[in-house]
Amino acid sequence: MEGSGADTDGHEFKNAEEMWREHVGNPTKRTEWYREGVGYWQGVEASVDGVLGGYGHVNDADILGSEVFLKSILGERLSFAGKDRPLVALDCGSGIGRITKNLLIRYFNEVDLLEPVSHFLEAARGSLAPENNGPSDLHKATNFFCMPLQEFTPDAGRYDVIWVQWCIGHLTDEDFISFFKRAKLGLKAGGIFILKENIARSGFILDKEDRSITRSDSYYKDLFNQCGLYIFKSRDQKGFPQELFPVKMYALTTEVPKRSSRIKREQSNRPGVIN
Repeated sequence: MEGSGADTDGHEFKNAEEMWREHVGNPTKRTEWYREGVGYWQGVEASVDGVLGGYGHVNDADILGSEVFLKSILGERLSFAGKDRPLVALDCGSGIGRITKNLLIRYFNEVDLLEPVSHFLEAARGSLAPENNGPSDLHKATNFFCMPLQEFTPDAGRYDVIWVQWCIGHLTDEDFISFFKRAKLGLKAGGIFILKENIARSGFILDKEDRSITRSDSYYKDLFNQCGLYIFKSRDQKGFPQELFPVKMYALTTEVPKRSSRIKREQSNRPGVIN
């Protein structure tokens, strides 16, 4: 695993393994890690500003960046879907339903929400209800799962897209890998994960207040490899305040991406070397 890191108290670690041993090195510590993480969010108000840590004003830029990325994925991977079968998405760490209501529900016929904080999920349920000008019968929030990522197993072959944003940092590396291996079974043929997360410039940063880890791009790529996932496309989020972490979007597939025919043609047309 890539390099050194530090926590928000300034304590440095030689590597991620050392950090994880200290914080989740036995079952009691692991239980405490997750209990304190959920406990932090249980004390946060169910509002856009609350779930975005006081940065509610980045909501519009966040949704716009996600929509551009999602549309490119749908066009290339799922252009056939929605005509003869409904498009279905899972919103992981859905919070108050911010992403579902502002984005996913407009592109998917059904969206399931997964969130461990009960008052967030109840706010989402209310916001997405038809009587509150929620989605129509053709585009609706279907299931509301109140449980954490590390305990969730999706129904086999249900989802075209599994959206994971600003929540995977609460999982240990072991549970990160376990979650994606289980969740792969929940994808339909041609389905895809979209992961959107804060990115550390190198190594990792542990937030001791909410029990989450911000990983670097290299750290994520190592974990993707261990999950058996491949990067189909990635893009940096634009338009966020400079004091925030950089944010990156990854579209992940379960199959090795095919090499483009253009590259193959260029290679085949190269002149041979005359000895």
